Amino acid sequence: MKRILPSALLLALAFSSAAATNPDLGLGTIASDYVYANSFEQIAPLSDYDDLTEGFLGASFLYRGVSYHDVNDIGGVFPDGSTFTPDDVGRDFIIEDATDLFVDFPTFGSSPNVLTFGTSLVPGPNVTIGALVQASMDLAQPASAASLEAAFYENGPWGGIVLHLDAFLDGVQVATDSLTLSNLGGRDNVATHTFSISGVTFDALRFHATWDDQPTAPRVLIDNLRLTPAP
Repeated sequence: MKRILPSALLLALAFSSAAATNPDLGLGTIASDYVYANSFEQIAPLSDYDDLTEGFLGASFLYRGVSYHDVNDIGGVFPDGSTFTPDDVGRDFIIEDATDLFVDFPTFGSSPNVLTFGTSLVPGPNVTIGALVQASMDLAQPASAASLEAAFYENGPWGGIVLHLDAFLDGVQVATDSLTLSNLGGRDNVATHTFSISGVTFDALRFHATWDDQPTAPRVLIDNLRLTPAP
C-alpha cells in the first residue's frame, strides 16, 4: 500500500500532543473532563468528521449528539504475549486527513477526514492508523440501528484479533457485531469492514478489540457513524 505508512514506520513517526481545543465540533465541544448529562443535543443521522480540523481532540469530545469517551483507558496484551498500559498506546481521539486512503479505498467512508486513536498523527493527506483498545460513545437519544465503517491492519502481527461493536441500554449489553482479523501471516495490509447493529433499542456503543478474550490494541480508524433514532 503506497500511500498509507506501514505500521512499523507509523510507530516510529508517532508523537504525543496535548489535547487540542476546537470550538467547531458540530453540535458540541471538546471537554477533556466532560460530565455526561442527560440533556444532549439530538443525534445526527451521520457523523462523518469532515467538518472538523485535523488534530488531537483529547480524551473525550462531543460531536453531533454523540459523546465520545473512555478511549484506550485500559491495558492489555498483544498477540506476541507482550503487554501494554494505557499510556503506551495513547489516550487521545484524533482527526486525520485521510485523503490518500480514500484514493486506495474509494468505496470506504467519506473523504477527507476519519477518526482514529492513540498517539500518532501525520499532518496532510497521508494517514496513520492508530491504536484502538476501546472507545465508548453515549448517544443523545436512544437508537434502533447503528453502523460504522472501519479500516485496520490485518495479517502480520494483527491476525486473529477480534474487533467488536457492542450496543448497550441502561448499561446492559443488548447486541454486538464482531470481526476476526485475517490471520494469514506475512506482511500486514489494510482492509475495511462495516460493523452494524439493528433490531434493538440502545443508548450507548462501545468499539473495542480483544485477543484471546483479553483487551488488545490493533491499528484501527473509523468513519461514517450512522444512527437511526428509536421510534
